[in-house]
Amino acid sequence: MTEWRIRPASGADAEAVAEVRAVVLRADLERLGRYDERRVRQRLRDGFAPEHTWVIETGGAFAGCVALRPAEDAHWLEHFYLAPRLHGNGIGTAVLRSLLARCDRDATVVRLNVLRGSPARRLYERHGFALETEDPVDVFMVREPAPPVGG
Repeated sequence: MTEWRIRPASGADAEAVAEVRAVVLRADLERLGRYDERRVRQRLRDGFAPEHTWVIETGGAFAGCVALRPAEDAHWLEHFYLAPRLHGNGIGTAVLRSLLARCDRDATVVRLNVLRGSPARRLYERHGFALETEDPVDVFMVREPAPPVGG
């Protein structure tokens, strides 16, 4: 696996995050008839919350991002994007495992939504996420915290 690290995001990361989002989501959004080159980036800019976001780096360079936004009944896993050149080498799994371990320690439920037909859904299912609801575009999933080891 390629070595990686994670650091807190800042407002200066918004454009890099918007760009990786546009690249990663393009095929799924086109398949769903919803790709708009400007809108895919603007939606990220409009909702970017650096205080809940981490940047993933490999070799000291931007490689992706992930956000974990606290909400009343759960934390929302959002904006989990990894540069396509890094897909399939274990970084996404390692990042997700690390975030979920923290949520398990805090007994926090995690929710997310993924585009229908996205291969990312399999990653989430392997990590304990289950279907909650779906609509023509999005699949909403939930993961209960794992019980403490030995408890």
